[in-house]
Amino acid sequence: MNIDFSVVFPFWHILLKGLGLTIAITLTCAVLGSLAGFVISLLRNVRNPLIRLPITLYVEFFRGTPLLIQLFWVFFCFPVVFGLTLSPYVSVMLALTFYMAAITSETFRGALKSIASEQHDACTALGLTPRVKVLFVIFPQALLRATPPLLSNVVSLFKESALISSVGIADLMFIGQNISNSTARPVEFLTAVAVIYFLVAFPLTRLVGVVESRMLRRYAY
Repeated sequence: MNIDFSVVFPFWHILLKGLGLTIAITLTCAVLGSLAGFVISLLRNVRNPLIRLPITLYVEFFRGTPLLIQLFWVFFCFPVVFGLTLSPYVSVMLALTFYMAAITSETFRGALKSIASEQHDACTALGLTPRVKVLFVIFPQALLRATPPLLSNVVSLFKESALISSVGIADLMFIGQNISNSTARPVEFLTAVAVIYFLVAFPLTRLVGVVESRMLRRYAY
């Protein structure tokens, strides 16, 4: 087979359009999932077992099952079980947000445990309401401590998002597959798709390392 990567260049703008959709979905689900993950981490610390146990089951389910199965379940089963009509985009957003919320809840739970008890005592002494305490004292500190693993989770979500092509979303992977099939050039186009994913993910991975090292130096003193 004659491999010629020059056949990729006429389609670069289409691939970049798919990359834009991939990044948009990743960032949206990362933000929504992280916010939901923080709330879930708080709920897992409550004493009421009627709240704590279902939340724990949710987290363990989404952390312990393949994302592809979760995606298919939301896409195919939600409309049947709940009688809802969901577009593929809504299904994808829900599945990725549910997944991101589960994994980031563990990140925030570890960050919450690292906050000194004196912080909670100071809030009580100042008479702060629970809402003010969480929003202005606990959340900023937890977010700061959780930043490196949160960034790592975003990178993982970006790479896992390639699975959404399986339900017909025109992301980078979907477009790359379609072009490779229509041109009979799978080596060139699938390699190009892999390179694009790498060019986005690798700098973010290095950024995670830099942030983590700075955070470690900051809390070492």
